[in-house]
Amino acid sequence: MAVYDYRPIWAGAYCDPGPDGGSVDRIDLYTGPERTGTAAATAGPAVRVREGIYRFTLPEVPDGRYWCVITVTPAKGQPAATNRMAVVDLPQGTGLVASAESVADELGVTLPLNAAQRERYWRAISKAQADVLAYIGRPLIPTFARLTKVLPKYGHALDDPRAWPVQDDDVLTVASYTAHVDGTYDVEFLVGIDGTDEEPIVRYVVTHAAESLRNAPTAEADGGRRISSLSAEGQSISYDAAPIPGQAGAPPTLDSLSSYRRRVFRPARTVAATPWPYGGARRYRRW
Repeated sequence: MAVYDYRPIWAGAYCDPGPDGGSVDRIDLYTGPERTGTAAATAGPAVRVREGIYRFTLPEVPDGRYWCVITVTPAKGQPAATNRMAVVDLPQGTGLVASAESVADELGVTLPLNAAQRERYWRAISKAQADVLAYIGRPLIPTFARLTKVLPKYGHALDDPRAWPVQDDDVLTVASYTAHVDGTYDVEFLVGIDGTDEEPIVRYVVTHAAESLRNAPTAEADGGRRISSLSAEGQSISYDAAPIPGQAGAPPTLDSLSSYRRRVFRPARTVAATPWPYGGARRYRRW
């Protein structure tokens, strides 16, 4: 079974229905963008895992893209609202920041994908993801850390990482906390950035994975290469390269991800001063 984390939207803004007596009631998965007929699967209600994030446990369905209708009650006494713009690509939790279907969209390949296409696109995503990891010098998938029998600090919400006695120079997110009868808590953290939630990272990986497939020898199976000219008899074909940086539609460069690089402080090395009276740092001078 897969899980899908959803951030509710109501009246054009992100919301957190739980504290106001609301709920994220259900998710309906459809096999087409029309979102009509019988749903392929239904799940709900979602469980609030942290501030603004609700988790659905999805039933077993075949891999692929599903168009969703999500029903949310924004607050107690408010009428239910639906979101018809959500899309879920399965499987989830693969360790990749993008799905094979998102690469197919970039290539213009018609869905659904077969197993061979999906495997080929996953490999291209993994290679593009490795380039990002080498550039920013940090993992794109967070890791779990756990504290047991700890007391929260006064003045902070329990889902605020600052409430807990943990020291880390990376991004921290409180995943869950469990109270004990003695007033202490067990706390689970996500340590590191979650590349799936970072749009610049996802865009880079998807675009460059698609570009590598477009220029591969098997490009005809993945939408074909860009054609700039074709002779009347079809005896000669000229291919076009991707737009250069700065042009519309150009793939993003690694420099666009520079804000994700970890900054390391290294004190400047200095030469030891020559001791008095041989150096120039004399306290008193006669001239």
